[in-house]
Amino acid sequence: MTPPARMAAAIEALEAVERSDAPAERVLAAWGRANRYAGSKDRAAVADRVFDCLRRRRSLAWPLRADTARAAVIGSVLAEGGDPAALFTGQGHAPAALTADEFAALAEPPPPPPDPVRLDYPDWLDAPLREGLGASFEASLLAMRTRAPVDMRVNTLRADVDAARRRLSADGVETSPGPFPELAPHCLRAAPGAPVARGRAYADGLVELQDAASQAVAAFAAARPGEAVLDFCAGGGGKTLALAADMGGPAAPGRLIAHDAAPRRMADLPARLARAGARADLVAPERLAALGGRCDLVFVDAPCSGSGAWRRDPAAKWRLTPEKLARLCALQADVLEAARACLRRGGRLVYATCSVLPQENAGRFTGDARRVLLPADGADGFYAALAQF
Repeated sequence: MTPPARMAAAIEALEAVERSDAPAERVLAAWGRANRYAGSKDRAAVADRVFDCLRRRRSLAWPLRADTARAAVIGSVLAEGGDPAALFTGQGHAPAALTADEFAALAEPPPPPPDPVRLDYPDWLDAPLREGLGASFEASLLAMRTRAPVDMRVNTLRADVDAARRRLSADGVETSPGPFPELAPHCLRAAPGAPVARGRAYADGLVELQDAASQAVAAFAAARPGEAVLDFCAGGGGKTLALAADMGGPAAPGRLIAHDAAPRRMADLPARLARAGARADLVAPERLAALGGRCDLVFVDAPCSGSGAWRRDPAAKWRLTPEKLARLCALQADVLEAARACLRRGGRLVYATCSVLPQENAGRFTGDARRVLLPADGADGFYAALAQF
């Protein structure tokens, strides 16, 4: 594909993402399957531009005084120091030539943007974001406009940190320690786009892909050998695997249980457990009642807005509405009530979200101990609170 053709493809793919409720990554994969003419380098270039435009949609489009996929892509060319007129020609597979209105907008410097445009977030979230992020408001939102690094959790059931780093290096993946070793001691970090999942270290279960903040939240739960531990909203099982390692694996006493209201989300978990050398019982919703009053620790990684992970799923911030947030908060209350029923007397409940919005965090559950991690810390934004009942 020529550079102009890539611009046209980016606009098409970005518009497809905006029309869909599916994760942007899935929409882009579907776009690639439907456009076989695009080679692997072309697909990667288009995906990079689409994700950049999603992360910075409002600020990129601001010079055009518009809020469209085309305006964002034109703005991305400007941000790179390029000339949109040389790419938007209307010839061949290029996007339509710049209009008179677009030329006029580009000829006149735009007015200073308001914060929601400058920092790329919806207007209605201004007050909640300021409250949730506090002094880290601007630094966190700037961080969420950038591409995330690749974080890994060293699986201590298979290797220690030094051994994992050597194996990763042999795979061509160079790493450094994670951003907060006191909270996530088994975290390694690689550059964005590092091909971790294609290497032997990953295939042999020495490492799992997991953001540093997510690792810190799992460690905050302090799962111990001999306990009955329930991962109540297990999903794909990333935190289930972290809890398994903290519990000492199959050779240690105790029982680890994974549950999800939509069991299909756990479809890949048995294979992931086997690769990691871990064990967990998968429990469907209809069997949850049997766990009533039996668990020492219930870990609730609640369904949430995902506002702390916008750099990984930037389409989510534009799809979030006040109505969706209200429904999520109601769901979180229901999940907490069901999770408490599984605790034994004196048991511990950990509530966590990958959100930075106060309605979903302290406004939902405070506990006896809390941990807050913000994007300004160099990782995704997370909240966790622990209470003993």
